[in-house]
This record gives sequence, C-alpha cells and structure tokens, in this order.
Amino acid sequence: MSQKSDVAALFDKLRAGSRDGDGVTRDTYGPGEEFAHRLIAAHAENMGLETRRDHAANLFMTLPGADRNAPCLMTGSHLDSVANGGNFDGAAGVIAGLVAIGSLQRLGLRPRCDVTAAAIRAEESVWFEVSYIGSRSAFGVLPAGALEAKRVDTGRTLAEHMAECGAAIDDVRAGKASLEAGSIKAWVELHIEQAPQLVAASLPVAVGTGVPGNFRYPQVKIVGEYAHVGLPRRFRRDAVLAASEFAVGLDEIWKKSDASARPMAFTIGRFHTDPKEHALTKVAGALTLSLDVRAYDKVHLAELESAVLELARDVGQRRGVKFHLGARTSADVAPSHPDVFAKLIDSAKMLGIPAMPLASPASHDTATFTVAGVPSAMLFVRNANGSHNPREAMEIDDFLQAAAVLTYWLAAEATSTAT
Repeated sequence: MSQKSDVAALFDKLRAGSRDGDGVTRDTYGPGEEFAHRLIAAHAENMGLETRRDHAANLFMTLPGADRNAPCLMTGSHLDSVANGGNFDGAAGVIAGLVAIGSLQRLGLRPRCDVTAAAIRAEESVWFEVSYIGSRSAFGVLPAGALEAKRVDTGRTLAEHMAECGAAIDDVRAGKASLEAGSIKAWVELHIEQAPQLVAASLPVAVGTGVPGNFRYPQVKIVGEYAHVGLPRRFRRDAVLAASEFAVGLDEIWKKSDASARPMAFTIGRFHTDPKEHALTKVAGALTLSLDVRAYDKVHLAELESAVLELARDVGQRRGVKFHLGARTSADVAPSHPDVFAKLIDSAKMLGIPAMPLASPASHDTATFTVAGVPSAMLFVRNANGSHNPREAMEIDDFLQAAAVLTYWLAAEATSTAT
C-alpha cells in the first residue's frame, strides 16, 4: 500500500471506532478518547516505537536516539473531540508525528536524540470547562481544584474520569511532572486550520505565528426580575434585553479592535433562559450565558477584560439587572519561538511546498509547552468547513505535504545518516 492509502486507512479506523451520526465523538477521559489512544498506541508499537503513558494517561511514542539523555524533539497533538465533531481536529497532529517518524525509519536516518510523538489527553475544554488538562498535568501545573470539575454530560468529576482511564490521581493532585522544559529541545504541533484562511489563499500549509491567550466565564448569570408580559418598558428589568445589549456591546469592542489591527475574538457559546421559569407570557428574570474572549497580546487581553467588566457594569445599571460572572478560567498568550518558526518556513521552502504564516484563532496544547519554556511552533493544514463539526474536510494530499515539512524539520534537527 502507498503512504497515502496507509494514512487514509488509519484515519478511517479512527472514524469508524468513534462514529457519532455524521461526525465523531471522542469524549475526554471517556470511551471515545480511550478507543483512540488504544488504536494509536497499537499502531506505534507495530512501528517498533517505545510507548509509555504518564500519570495523566498521556501517550508518548518514541523512536530512540543515539543519546538517550539528550533533550528530545517532540511533536503531536490530541485525540479527543467535541461531541459530534470532525475526524481530523487533533488526530491529524498525532498521526503526522507517526508519519514523520516512519519516514525517518524508512530513510535509515538515526536520530541523535529521542524523537517522540505525543497523544495529549483532554485538549477539548468543552467536556470539563478546564483548558489543557492533559498537557498541564504533564508539566505539573494543572490548576488547583480542576480535578473536582464536573463533566458537563455525566456530572462526574475529572478525577473520577481520569482514574477510570488509568491515571494516577494522587500524582496529578500533587503536581507531579512527566515533562520538563529542559528535557525537550523543541515541540511542533500540526493541526488542521480552523478558519478557512488557507482555503482562501489556495495554499496547503501554514506555519503558526502563535496561539492566543484567553479568559473565560463559563457560567455568567444575569438576574433581573420576572414580570407580566404586559409590563411597560420603563418598569422592566429584562434579563434577555440586558444580555442582548451586552452581546452587541462585545461586538462593538471587537469591531474597534479589528479597526486598530489588534486581532481578537469573543464567543457566547451558550445563551439561555431557565426552562423551568421562562414562558410566553413572562418577562425573563434570569439568563445564563458563557463567554470566551481571546487575543494574541497579553496587554491587549488585559485591556479587553477591563472593557468587558466595564460593559457588564454599564448594562447592569441601565437595565436594572445584576451580572454574576461566576468562576473565571484563563490561558496565557503563546507566541511561536522565532527559531522554530523560521526553520519550519525554511523546511517548506526547501521542499518547494508553498506556505504562509498564520496566527491560530484557536487554543492548542502548544500554549502549555510555550509557557513552560519549550521552544514551540505549529503547522497548519488546509481544511474546508472549519472544525468542531462533522464537515471537516482535510485532504490527505495536503496533510502529507504538511507532514513532509514536519519530517524535514525533524531530520534537520535530530538525525544523521545511519552507519
């Protein structure tokens, strides 16, 4: 079989084992993610790679180098997905790592250091509303209290789900680290693009300039007053109108930010009244929403949060409602390491593969590696129809071009001709 056929077959196995309607569901620390990890581990073992799982059940697949004590090169991504998501988000990066290592094996190139492909757990924060669970656990920096976070569908804690998947919860809770920045020479994560920028540019590959930081308020509650549907406007404390004004105000902040060439994004992913209380003939007295705000500059992100809090205060006063923001989570801005970025650009040029720089609109485990002090960057693959939906449309030919860039970079950084 050809490399293209082999890769397509592996993606097909992933899809078949986690199919959910038209899409896939590889639930974080659940049966879907577990299936994917078993499949990928078996594939790596068939390649002759060393496999190990750490205390958070992250999977590491290693081609041993001549110097086992030298800082390793690492690549990879995640295998979990959102509910009814696409087959390529995350998985493309894990499989690309195995493709690259397989290419090194076929070329007879012996690494000077270990080369490791990683399948990181729990990147999709939708399940527990905690960012980067697997990678933060690996570096021993999972936030205090995260293990008590409840999965949105089961209501059971992260600790319970992790334990069922073989994690050593006491080690996670104690902040044990299985990865240290000093032991990793560099990290590169390949991922599908999640906005159609490569599609628009008619290019197969991009090199990431950085990962945005974010702040999140998963459970914002706006409390006004329930009232009769005929209540005149001047007496109303309408939670829906307050929430709507808040959303429009956020959009104005976004417009101003774009106009000043300071990219950002906000998303209200949930927006609902209480089904036990709302009615056709009631003014809504309460509404719950979620808020994610992200940007590429630390100072800008702080300014945005101040603007959001001021907007909530202003809308609350005008509308006679109270904003209860609830728990806050955040992730740091993570610019690509200039040396790794430049070498990936050069790798694409040497291979004659057209590529462009691209800022990631989404969060990735690469941010955890960057914040930990590991020189890091990303590769993106052209993908139509966005992500987090069943219509992800990555072409295998584009994937193989991106994997070739990754392979070239690995070969240049970590290998010499076998003797």
